[in-house]
Amino acid sequence: MGDTELEYSIVFPDPSDSDLKEDPVIILLGWAGCQDKHLAKYSYIYKNQGCVVLRYTAPWRQIFFPGIFRRNLRYIARKLLDLLFDIGIEEHPILFHVFSNAGSMLYRHIVELLINQNETYFTKFNVIGTVFDSAPGNRNVLGSVRALNVVLGSSVNSFVKCFALPAFILVAVFQVLLYPAIQFFSLSHYDALKADPSRWPQLFLYSKADKIISYKDVEEMIKARKRLNIEVQSLDFNSSQHVNHFRKFPDKYSISCIGFFTECVWKHLPKYYAEKPLNVL
Repeated sequence: MGDTELEYSIVFPDPSDSDLKEDPVIILLGWAGCQDKHLAKYSYIYKNQGCVVLRYTAPWRQIFFPGIFRRNLRYIARKLLDLLFDIGIEEHPILFHVFSNAGSMLYRHIVELLINQNETYFTKFNVIGTVFDSAPGNRNVLGSVRALNVVLGSSVNSFVKCFALPAFILVAVFQVLLYPAIQFFSLSHYDALKADPSRWPQLFLYSKADKIISYKDVEEMIKARKRLNIEVQSLDFNSSQHVNHFRKFPDKYSISCIGFFTECVWKHLPKYYAEKPLNVL
């Protein structure tokens, strides 16, 4: 479902488990080229805990060619926050679960709006934690080209394929050559997340076998966040590929997410699990 400006899906817990004054909200931000049917599989991890689950994936063009399109990621971030106000769930405990650089890039803009730009958002929203799946990654031309190639190989017409990949490679190489100047004027996506002023807990799910996002980037991010005294958890799946950890290790993945979610909720809403049992699987 969704409106003309923002295509999203949202699921609510079963009426017998629902208490809209307390039900946590999970926001799933998909990877580039992700279809909603794939993202929906993650909904059940949280829906079975009595959560409202909102799913959204930014268009791949706005991920690989930011700044070119009118509705950029910052615009989308504001629309998502407005949506939570419209539904009336902005004051519920909110946990973000973001995938790859596409999800974390959009997440970055959401956090900037929450903390730096809009006092209304800052005071109303109750974020309790963030899960990063296969993210974030630093400037990696080869990994980005691999990711775009996967996206273009799925459902994009041949004309766009012939144009998009060469154009992206040229832009990426140009950015690498001008990196010192670009860094002087603005932080990269990766550096911005390193310096992210939010202080809620974070869970990083990654793999040394990931060929798109380097595990070294994720581990460097973990160290950076810990240096800021942020509560950080992490799990290296070792052998699973990019955004494929849940598919290969469904039980291990689910237990990790639910455990982290439970800890975050306990700290902000201690009576929640006094009344609702934990559904591990």
